[in-house]
Amino acid sequence: MDEVKRQALKGRGAISNVSSRYERERRALVDDGWSDGEASPQSIQTMVFEDVAKTIISKNTSPDVIFEQSVNPFRGCEHACIYCFARPTHAYLGLSPGLDFETKIFRKARAAELLAAELRAKSYRCQPLALGANTDPYQPIEREQRITRAVLEVCRDFNQPVMIITKSALVLRDLDILAPMAAKGLVSVALSITTLDRDLARRMEPRASTPQRRLAAMRELTAAGVPVAVLASPMIPGLTDHELEAILTAAAEAGATQANYILLRLPLEIKDLFEEWLREHAPNRADRVLNLIRQCREGGLYKAQFGTRMKGSGPIAELLAKRFKLACKRLGLNARNADLNCTAFTPPPALGDQLSLL
Repeated sequence: MDEVKRQALKGRGAISNVSSRYERERRALVDDGWSDGEASPQSIQTMVFEDVAKTIISKNTSPDVIFEQSVNPFRGCEHACIYCFARPTHAYLGLSPGLDFETKIFRKARAAELLAAELRAKSYRCQPLALGANTDPYQPIEREQRITRAVLEVCRDFNQPVMIITKSALVLRDLDILAPMAAKGLVSVALSITTLDRDLARRMEPRASTPQRRLAAMRELTAAGVPVAVLASPMIPGLTDHELEAILTAAAEAGATQANYILLRLPLEIKDLFEEWLREHAPNRADRVLNLIRQCREGGLYKAQFGTRMKGSGPIAELLAKRFKLACKRLGLNARNADLNCTAFTPPPALGDQLSLL
């Protein structure tokens, strides 16, 4: 049987559904002669499954990120960003980091209940909680699931500080929770903007809000008193890195006061998925982009080393870092203290608790 070349699907980032690194067999799309010339499917429906997690707070020990604990309401992400560093985590479920990652989503329906229990533990010490550090807490299915909103309600009730990371304007739905929390110094929102090119964004992160809607969300959050940061991430050499200053300028004009960026990371299965996407959607740039990435990763497409994995190394990476620093200085980004308030944390009375005499 002849292997069939997969075609890009509308609304999906990955082109193939490659086997994970744990599988012995390799998946391939083949023509067995029975299709009678029928066209391949033009879409794949999203399927939602239950994640029966027993705990919800994940601990982080990496020195490359600013938070030590996070909550992720979902596994997998329908935004379908081709470069997403979380794709390889689907391999732990026996699924592909390709199309499976963006079409087979696992919801943690008990996330709020689990979070409340963990925040009440006597051993818990309050520190900022990152919401959406792995996959987006405001991906499309959150409109119906409302798991992220329930988590935020717990954070509000406990005065638990939370940092939200998203690509979605859906975050505005929860302004009634976020604005009062912001007034207490308990919340900040970081919106990721990879490109201002709407067409490129549609192909690279097909189900995320458009860059223009993200900027509009920044304006509304700022107007409501919610501190906003922009993540110009990931920067892709030869494809999006020339937009760095434009992204930071647009975000600053929309009210952002903090900024950061990450150089494209291509660990494990993402390397092949990204190259496949690149040769399909930007064939004339593919070799140049891959060569520039190698120049930032000591000759490879990725190097997982603390200290340099987020920013890369070499002349191109160093120039990007200098450009970022100069742009932030010119725009007044990162000039303010962005620390969240951890002193107000107080678990509310639980059902059956003895009332205070004060």
